[in-house]
Amino acid sequence: MTAIDDRVTGIFENLEVPEGFKAELIRGEIVMMAGPDMVHNLIVLAIQHQIPYDRWRPLTTQDLAIPGQTSEPQPDLVVFERGAVEEHGRLLPSPSVTLVVEVVSRTSVDRDYRTKREMYAEGVIPAYLIVDPIEGRCVLLTELDGGAGTGQPRYMSERTSKFGDPVPVDALGVTLDTADFQRYV
Repeated sequence: MTAIDDRVTGIFENLEVPEGFKAELIRGEIVMMAGPDMVHNLIVLAIQHQIPYDRWRPLTTQDLAIPGQTSEPQPDLVVFERGAVEEHGRLLPSPSVTLVVEVVSRTSVDRDYRTKREMYAEGVIPAYLIVDPIEGRCVLLTELDGGAGTGQPRYMSERTSKFGDPVPVDALGVTLDTADFQRYV
């Protein structure tokens, strides 16, 4: 990290985020957004309730540390195996995460589909689920290629399904029921 990166990280860590807002550090930029829509929250809750708690920890509002990056994203849901990390502190190391979920909002489309796709692959997260209430679909990204030749890991498998169709998440050994997922009005 550079001195500028350290300064940005220091500012971010001490940032007082107004109530009703969320802030993330994305590739050296502090991104602030309004709190989520109820449709968004109900989708996150529906997914969270389908993750078996006896094996997995599904957490909301958990910041990630991505090695080698000036990024501390806060996915809508992170899932990691019980016992994978010490369960304290603000930052969860991305290599210990099995699945991240982002629910797209009107202002996060590019960030969720492009920037975070790259960032989570670089963070060596095996599965990334994009839930899109604008389009009424889920996109599950898996199978990291390791970045052979480019040094930039990428998701090689992309499975798209519409709301109402089951979404098998092999990394967790679950199939998500999306029947209750709603689109934004």
